[in-house]
Amino acid sequence: MAAYVVESGEDAFRKIFKFYKRRNPPPDLSDVIDFSRSAPGDQVIPAILDPGGVSDVEAARVGLQPVRDWRAFGLQSYPGFMFISNPFLLGSKPFWVRQCLKTYPQKPNVCNLDMHMSPSDTQDIWDKSVHGLSCPHSRKTQPKTLLDSLRWVTLGYHYNWNTKTYSANHYTPFPADLHSLSFQITSACGFPGFNAEAGILNYYRSDSSLGIHVDESELDHSRPLLSFSFGKSAIFLLGGTRRQDPPTAMYMHSGDVMVMSGQSRLLYHAVPRIVAAPQGHPALEMEGCSSASTLHDCSMVEPLSETDWAVCSRYTQSARVNVTVRQVLGPGQSFSETPTSHQKTDADQTEGPHDQLADGESGTRRSSCDSDIVET
Repeated sequence: MAAYVVESGEDAFRKIFKFYKRRNPPPDLSDVIDFSRSAPGDQVIPAILDPGGVSDVEAARVGLQPVRDWRAFGLQSYPGFMFISNPFLLGSKPFWVRQCLKTYPQKPNVCNLDMHMSPSDTQDIWDKSVHGLSCPHSRKTQPKTLLDSLRWVTLGYHYNWNTKTYSANHYTPFPADLHSLSFQITSACGFPGFNAEAGILNYYRSDSSLGIHVDESELDHSRPLLSFSFGKSAIFLLGGTRRQDPPTAMYMHSGDVMVMSGQSRLLYHAVPRIVAAPQGHPALEMEGCSSASTLHDCSMVEPLSETDWAVCSRYTQSARVNVTVRQVLGPGQSFSETPTSHQKTDADQTEGPHDQLADGESGTRRSSCDSDIVET
């Protein structure tokens, strides 16, 4: 039986968002789809992959299982939406977590801390944080590190949170390893030739949420939007093209990948809650450094040092990292002098560094240097 009354109408999405976000009493999560345990049924359907689009060697090089072993699903009434339940090889996820925490926040990439700190202060966020995060003492007794304060990082074409646009003059080289990972995923999903040009990393604490929005700032919507999840699990809400459309709730666990293409590319979505993984679901810290022996010699996925592993495992015990990768420009497209593309957002929780507070809810109003992620 549904945990809430699903009905269309004004702000139906927001009502369900608030239902899952509430703390007291906590929401009933029994209707949240868990693809890690799902089998095709009335709502969950099998997704068609192209195993021939990616060789086993190419998949292993970026830390992925052979495509034939992936568990991929779609949802009825959501054409173009694909959910791949943790296609990563055992031992490869820690590498991608380290890239998100140690490598991608480095200059020349841009992060929220740049809004109120000097470039020299944000040059080595990892190095300035590693001692505090690797310390075995209780995190509550440790001073807050720069990594604890990290909320977003942008890659490639850097997203302008104020104008909600990309531009040719605000660009740095997109990471080659993340480009390769995205290329293999999209090739297996039937989108050969995907060109990863922009990335947005969001860093969630246990009390964070992501507001209701549509990603439409890219100039070409014919290419898919990729989403990678690492660390703690989250409730993800996928709605329709209108705010009146009630969303479907699903878990995103560590290692899960979502592909939004076609009709699902421009749907409203949100993350109202960060949660612990259901009992029996393997946690990232169970992979450890010893699992690196399962990685192939030709892999670009490197084993972690003990220090790096200690930081990554401690961070992901209480936090989640989400990476969205986008192709901004289609064939023959270029930026106009006056950007006109905008992103539809929730009036109170926009995807950007604005002060925000959900209607009628208690919370912490964030400073203008922080991201779209709200903490309550």
